[in-house]
Amino acid sequence: MPYQKSLLRCPCGEEIRGETEDLLVEKAQAHLAEQHEGRTYEREMILFMAT
Repeated sequence: MPYQKSLLRCPCGEEIRGETEDLLVEKAQAHLAEQHEGRTYEREMILFMAT
């Protein structure tokens, strides 16, 4: 099974975690909508930045 990325550290200091990559992307996009209005990233970019 390939390595699953599950943590994204936003430059604002928020740590976003997801049990799966799909959940991580969903939570990251929700964080962006709530805290960084107008900023969006595609799934691939979110996973690129995640660990």
